[in-house]
Amino acid sequence: MELILVLLIGILYAAGIYLILRRSMVKLLLGIMLLGNGTNILIFLLGNIIKGKPPIIDPDLKVFTDIYADPIPQALILTAIVISFGLTSFAIVLLKRVYALLGTDDLDDLNTPEEEDI
Repeated sequence: MELILVLLIGILYAAGIYLILRRSMVKLLLGIMLLGNGTNILIFLLGNIIKGKPPIIDPDLKVFTDIYADPIPQALILTAIVISFGLTSFAIVLLKRVYALLGTDDLDDLNTPEEEDI
């Protein structure tokens, strides 16, 4: 199962970087989303999330020997999902506004200054 997740992370990173290097703003946004999803799966894999009891320790125990679920990777992934949703929604509105003003989503057209006839 871990090998499949490693391959999936590699595919998501490769596709994300490929899309970021394209000229379209929409492809740039999709590439950023793929990189974010690949990073979430990477945190999931490295966090070694297992099925276990909640991490609540009785005050009587000095050493906790039972299997417990680590909440840190879960909290990191949840936070990353919320932040990526906010970033994606803001970027979609921004892309829509830029397309409405300029009529193009080509990044090269955004970098070149318009030549005005005097």
